[in-house]
Amino acid sequence: MLNLSTLLEHSARTYPAKTAYIFGDASFTFAQINGMANAVANGLQKLGLTRGDKVALTCVNAPYFPILYFGILKAGCIVVPLSVLLKKEEVAYHLSNSDARAYFCFVGTPELPMAKEGISGFSEVPSCEHFFVIMPQMTDASPIENTRTFGQFLSGQGHQFDTILTNGDDTAVIIYTSGTTGKPKGAELTHSNLLLNAYVSGNLFEARHEDIFLTVLPMFHIFAMTVKMNLALLKGITNVLLPRFDAEAVIRSIQKHGVTVFAGVPTMYWGLLNYQSDAFDVDNALTSLRVGVSGGASLPVQVLMDFETRFAVPVIEGYGMSEGSPVVTFNHLDKPRKAGSVGTPIWGVEVMLADSEGNPVPDGEKGELLYRGHNVMKGYYKNSEATAE
Repeated sequence: MLNLSTLLEHSARTYPAKTAYIFGDASFTFAQINGMANAVANGLQKLGLTRGDKVALTCVNAPYFPILYFGILKAGCIVVPLSVLLKKEEVAYHLSNSDARAYFCFVGTPELPMAKEGISGFSEVPSCEHFFVIMPQMTDASPIENTRTFGQFLSGQGHQFDTILTNGDDTAVIIYTSGTTGKPKGAELTHSNLLLNAYVSGNLFEARHEDIFLTVLPMFHIFAMTVKMNLALLKGITNVLLPRFDAEAVIRSIQKHGVTVFAGVPTMYWGLLNYQSDAFDVDNALTSLRVGVSGGASLPVQVLMDFETRFAVPVIEGYGMSEGSPVVTFNHLDKPRKAGSVGTPIWGVEVMLADSEGNPVPDGEKGELLYRGHNVMKGYYKNSEATAE
């Protein structure tokens, strides 16, 4: 018996009044986030959704994302997080392929009209029965005719809910790959996959309850989902959310809130490293940071060394993929680091470099990276051939 929503429920019981999320000028406690997630679960049950049903979610980094994510899990349903960049045809494909029964979509902006694309894709998938627009404010009206808002969905829902029992090997999330070969494939990640990967990630950079996280990586992506959102809830850590990367906004947020852990992709580190301002002392703005975490692509060694020199913050990087929940290997704070390396296997995971026949290659030779462990996905949803391959 295991449901990933235990992460939120435990922190809500243990630290009910502590701030879970800071978003702009607003803040939300763990108890508030848990109560609203309970309201989501109640609402899904009233729609007739049951254990194993899929619910799609398009949302920027805002408290609405974890509220919906964990509310879906509490109801025993499966979260299908979608990129905010998807267009009409892509939305329709993901909703249809995942068998989503409901879809919550952020309204977006004139430059990035998420709900406009979302409703267009939704309208082409009869099997997806319910569409809700997430507005910046709960009381805002939907700009799309004949659609209900997330605020209307939550209205009147109770803030108490008995979480539906699920098993550790039940699918919790279907996260779609980038589709580098053919159509994107939905990797089924279990409650156990995600819990263990969050737990081990915390050990990698010694995450602690007193930390302050900053999350600017998109939470619909598995990197931020595990290493920032799930880990922060596991440890009861306050999380500062930014919806998009802007070097000045990130630096000012780190300074204002005393952020101690930052995670980003290499382009973000490059942006921070090269940011200059006459308005404030950038070089001493990151003194609260104790560690930076890099992933998603190879961090150039020169960027790594220059960042550490300028800001006096150690940066560790590793390797992962959606199918690995995502972390597979990483450099460790408590061990010697090799700059330019993806580090060593995380706890509970074995890694091998193999030739085309699956045999280990000699030291110093190139090979295909194979891994096994608690992080390996359940399989690709409705794609047994790709799973077997």
